[in-house]
Amino acid sequence: MIAFRGEEILGAISLGLLLFQGSATLILLSRLMKGANRRAPLEPKNPTPEQLGTVSIIVPTLNEVDRIDPCLVGLSRQSYEVREIIVVDSHSQDGTQEKVKAIAQKDPRFRLILDDPLPPGWVGRPWALHTGFLNSSPSSEWILGIDADTQPQPGLVASAIAAATEEGYDLVSLSPQFILYHPGEWWLQPALLMTLLYRFDSAGVRGQIPERVMANGQCFLCRRAVLEQLGGYSSAASSFCDDVTLARYAATQGFKVGFLDGAKVIRVRMYEGVKETWNEWGRSLDLKDASSSSQLWGDLWLLACVQGLPLLLLPILSLCLSWGYSFPTLQLALGLNLFLLAIRFAMLWAISPSYYRNKKNSPASRYFWFSTFADPLAVLRIFLSATQKPTQWRGRIYESKKIEG
Repeated sequence: MIAFRGEEILGAISLGLLLFQGSATLILLSRLMKGANRRAPLEPKNPTPEQLGTVSIIVPTLNEVDRIDPCLVGLSRQSYEVREIIVVDSHSQDGTQEKVKAIAQKDPRFRLILDDPLPPGWVGRPWALHTGFLNSSPSSEWILGIDADTQPQPGLVASAIAAATEEGYDLVSLSPQFILYHPGEWWLQPALLMTLLYRFDSAGVRGQIPERVMANGQCFLCRRAVLEQLGGYSSAASSFCDDVTLARYAATQGFKVGFLDGAKVIRVRMYEGVKETWNEWGRSLDLKDASSSSQLWGDLWLLACVQGLPLLLLPILSLCLSWGYSFPTLQLALGLNLFLLAIRFAMLWAISPSYYRNKKNSPASRYFWFSTFADPLAVLRIFLSATQKPTQWRGRIYESKKIEG
């Protein structure tokens, strides 16, 4: 009787897994299949004469002295399509301003301005971008936001303008190539990135619906006229994922928004070590500030089903089968989780070009191939982040606020 009762319980559990994980798998596959027709990664381009002076670049900074050099050098190597490079500094105390002033002596396109004290309801990054936008030249057709931790490659700006023009985008952002050094980063960061790839369409996929639009503020290009109609960055004033918030708002207003693969034209070194990656990047990846409550928790359900659970369930299901519980639903549940694990390894191979490798970091890069084993932790991090607002960001303190719903 006890054994029979155990089989009933296991049968019910395995059936539930099939229903929940099976439906989540169908959603995942429908998104991944769109990648077959996505736009190819951007290639570096030389500017055309009609692009002369069409872009104003804005770089928000706050105590970036240790990592801003590659960004400044990379921007200085962009060609005549760049009218001006406005660095909006939030009163750094570490020598960031001196770095900008030094390069401005060599390249007059650089201009340093200081933003005003943070107004109520604003987060630092969108406020700095908004300040830069208000101080940019009205003659520029495009506004390009660039983060200080990026490493722009020659031909970046011209290629982004060309892609936006070809596709008819009003706003386009690029996914970068990531620079990692330490083993812990190589192990955790791809698992965190996978939480985005599982929830949203791949970079280069066309025709996204507004509430599913993705964006990356590290390289965020928008038509000036469109940004004026949107009220600058004010619609994303209080958002800790201002890039996605603004992009989705633009899409709801009828503007065409694109998210493209920029791995060949821009690199980024975001965080130092696994701890900083967990703390800093992990707390914004839930995208709660750009999502409804139902969308947020729907995405969390999907992540749990297709990324968080397979690695945990496989040994349990295998053990149950070894104990003689071989009914069909248990076997199907095991097969489904093996299939999900196979998808995960295939995705790992697919995103490999999104990671920069050289002699300095190649020994540690082997841990990239073990990042699947960080999936349960990555999904847990998104769940933790979804429960509250950040209390501090890039040296600023913000009031903690629990998320409702």
